[in-house]
Amino acid sequence: MARVLTPRAEDFPRWYQDVIAKAQLADNGPVRGTMVIRPTGYAIWERMQAEMDARIKVAGAENAYFPLFIPESYLRREAEHVEGFSPELAVVTHGGGKQLAEPVVVRPTSETVIGEFMAKWVDSYRDLPLLLNQWANVVRWELRPRVFLRTSEFLWQEGHTAHATEADARAYARKILHEVYEDFMVGVLGIPVLVGRKTAGERFAGATNTYTLEGMMGDGKALQLGTSHELGQNFARAFDITYSSATGGVEHAWTTSWGTSTRMLGGLIMCHGDDNGLRVPPRLAPVQAYVMIVKDGEGVGEAAAKLRDALRDAGVRVGLDDRVDTPFGRRAVDAELKGYPVRIEVGPRDLAAGNAVLVRRTDGSKTPVAVPDVVKAVLAALEADQQALYDEALKRRLDRTVTVGTLAEAIEASATGWAKVPWSEVGPAGEKEANGQGVTVRCLISADGTVPDSEDEPELQAILARAY
Repeated sequence: MARVLTPRAEDFPRWYQDVIAKAQLADNGPVRGTMVIRPTGYAIWERMQAEMDARIKVAGAENAYFPLFIPESYLRREAEHVEGFSPELAVVTHGGGKQLAEPVVVRPTSETVIGEFMAKWVDSYRDLPLLLNQWANVVRWELRPRVFLRTSEFLWQEGHTAHATEADARAYARKILHEVYEDFMVGVLGIPVLVGRKTAGERFAGATNTYTLEGMMGDGKALQLGTSHELGQNFARAFDITYSSATGGVEHAWTTSWGTSTRMLGGLIMCHGDDNGLRVPPRLAPVQAYVMIVKDGEGVGEAAAKLRDALRDAGVRVGLDDRVDTPFGRRAVDAELKGYPVRIEVGPRDLAAGNAVLVRRTDGSKTPVAVPDVVKAVLAALEADQQALYDEALKRRLDRTVTVGTLAEAIEASATGWAKVPWSEVGPAGEKEANGQGVTVRCLISADGTVPDSEDEPELQAILARAY
């Protein structure tokens, strides 16, 4: 049988595009740089949303919605912000057949418009903290688009908060970083993210500090999977977000913003996928167990339906494939491409022996299981394979991260993986030199591997890599 996907070792970017197409995750949109997310891909995004949204709400933030169109003047109030986003902006100059009195920007991010309303809603220290989140689309005009990784329009969540003190804002930015993002990415996505601090040159435009979560992909490159920003009082001053303090004075608030996007779908593909397609971690998978009728026969349909119902009753997200008019081999390949964690194959011969066959996507193993034991076996496989995918990704990161002593060695090592080097050996000048060779400082970490409080902290380590 002809191969379905380009092997990763032969052409990793082509393999990535093949998986997106063959697993029916997305298509290119009609406007360059846009994408159409197909039901299979969107079901995964919905699971990401549900898991993230639950954690965001536990952290105290409430969902709201703000306009897609933002007056151009809003962005100009925070100079660094508009300068950072100017090359990516889509600007509307005409509406209703007439030229607009003021151009409007199609939302690239919402610090400005949310800042405008925070200023209206915050009067007293009693109104703080104000913790908001929105699920939305944003537009950043992309010159070199790649589905999920860099598109001109993408889906995301963006959180925006206002606080009475710098310490409170910093604590909340880190709360989101660890208790929402890291917890989700490690525990559900199964990606062992490295959490660190961006350099001044890599900070979000208008931020005073940016935290990042970096994942290593199957080819050794890095992918930024989420960020959390301290904005200081920059946007509070630009939009006059002030409050009356407990002592009667008027103070500017301290704000944060934080976000993750459909880029995580790209990370999921590149971190866990193999030469047979997608591998979806069980805790994330929209369909965790896929019951498949191999061939119709005496009692096969009834047995498959009973297994589906028993799995559903046990809390498993389950699907049933009874399309016996389609060759089983084609259906099995399709299930592998889409990355269903477990398949339960039910056919006349196995059923006559009292068995069904349990197929695990992670390692491809096929095991006959007595029908009464199928639910227990599936639950055990899902738990084990969630851990197996994480362990495999962690081993890859550890194996392909080297500790070096100079910038030159770090740049050389970045050809095949990540390099850890003292930040003192890099510095802003070395960072520019690395950038000129396609290598970036992904983040800074403390000597003990934790997130540093300052770029001036002694013994800081820089992580350098090539990135998406």
